[in-house]
Amino acid sequence: MKRFWSYAGVGASVVLIAIGIVAIVAAASGRSEVRGDIKREAVVGTPDMTPAAIKGEAQKAGLTNVSLPSCSVANKTIETGAQAKCFASYMRIHTLEGTGGKTYAELPRYATKDGKGTDDAKAALTNNGQPVNNPLRDLWTQEFALTTALNTSYFAEQVSLFSLAMGIALLLSGVGFLVLTVRLLAPATRRETEPREAATAPGVPAASH
Repeated sequence: MKRFWSYAGVGASVVLIAIGIVAIVAAASGRSEVRGDIKREAVVGTPDMTPAAIKGEAQKAGLTNVSLPSCSVANKTIETGAQAKCFASYMRIHTLEGTGGKTYAELPRYATKDGKGTDDAKAALTNNGQPVNNPLRDLWTQEFALTTALNTSYFAEQVSLFSLAMGIALLLSGVGFLVLTVRLLAPATRRETEPREAATAPGVPAASH
């Protein structure tokens, strides 16, 4: 029975090692694919995408109570998830500058001649009898779609790193369990073979007096 559990331990160790290797391969492949997709879009940071430059722009636009980026991707090609997340944070500030610090939910629904917008369809500009949507809201819609894609790439890269860490942990655990079970199995095997060796050993002649 002890040998059965020892062999079961060996099997479990092999399974852990196999899962660890698969997780590591999947993590490396996923990380490579995410970075390849980001680089393929040829996104390049604008010259003002530095903490100092964006702070000056935010103050000039009158933005208050806004979290400004602390990273920098100015004139850099976006190739990693971290860079994509940084670029997305600058996009949000640029959008706030264009809307006077208002978010999508704070903007009026329809466009007006004075550019202030309105929620009253009767007071809005019309096109073929239909009220015209506020273009600043459309700007936010585009910003939200792009930043969501960029932040998703960052999240995907972080998931691949977590998978890599878990794969390494499973691989090391499997190797450790395998060494332990093999060491426990070896004494039991020796104990079973020793009686057989003793039974087949040639007899020793008795000493004469």
